[in-house]
Amino acid sequence: MSSAISAVSTGRRMGIQGKLPVLILFLPPALLLFTLFVILPMGEAAWYSFYDWNGYGIPEKFIGFKNFETLWRTSAFATALGNNFLIILVSIVIQLPLALWLATMVSNRIPGAVVFRLIFFMPYVLADVAAGLIWRFVYDGDYGLFAAIASMFNVAAPYVLADRHLAIYAVLAVIVWKYFGFHMMLFIAGLQNIDKSYYEAAEIDGASRWQRFRNITLPLLAPTIRLSVFFSVVGSLQLFDMIMPLTGGGPSNSTQTMVTFLYSYGITRMKVGFGSAIGVVLFIICVTLAFGYRRIFMRND
Repeated sequence: MSSAISAVSTGRRMGIQGKLPVLILFLPPALLLFTLFVILPMGEAAWYSFYDWNGYGIPEKFIGFKNFETLWRTSAFATALGNNFLIILVSIVIQLPLALWLATMVSNRIPGAVVFRLIFFMPYVLADVAAGLIWRFVYDGDYGLFAAIASMFNVAAPYVLADRHLAIYAVLAVIVWKYFGFHMMLFIAGLQNIDKSYYEAAEIDGASRWQRFRNITLPLLAPTIRLSVFFSVVGSLQLFDMIMPLTGGGPSNSTQTMVTFLYSYGITRMKVGFGSAIGVVLFIICVTLAFGYRRIFMRND
């Protein structure tokens, strides 16, 4: 028994010694890059958030938590924060069920399944900026697709992106169209890992399609679903590239997200201290949701 234990410990030491040169070679450069481009910018942003600074020279006007107080009193911030959580809600309630339904339709080896997978996945491959520009033209009430359809029926074309009450719903539609293909491919990968014998046994026992889906597919696909929800939450909080060319956060800040709000007020208006405060709040929200979700829902995955 003791000889077996000593053999195991010897093997572990040899394994660690074998990996040590690799760690010495690759770990310091990675830590250096991570420190330079992640840790230091985060620390600088936290430091700048306590100053009234326009980005030029050295910040000297220390104002404490005044940037954070101003942030919470700004109505546009509340709108941006609400839009982020609305995007998360729509992603979970509409986008993911749509992706799961389509994944179950095209995961089987049926004629044309690969073609449909490619068609549904193509919007995700398209760059976010390009997607925003395309849909801005589609929604255009003068020269876009909506205008062409309206002229066919001799009705006035709606200016969707100019209406502060409708613009956010137009953005949500684009988000669902853009990202459901990514989640569909995740679900397809998860479905293909499920043993087909489960379905065959359930079919022999007389289980309906809904019963097979509820009692076999959903439980075995649960880790993939939790991962997909995690991606949806984190991605929704970081949404920026598609909003700027589509609406620029307008009209009247109705389509602002946290990141576009940071860009519009912190970068465009050269209020770097105020923008840094927004970044700190966004960082805290992202870290809290990400680690909290992983701790609660993904601890066994």
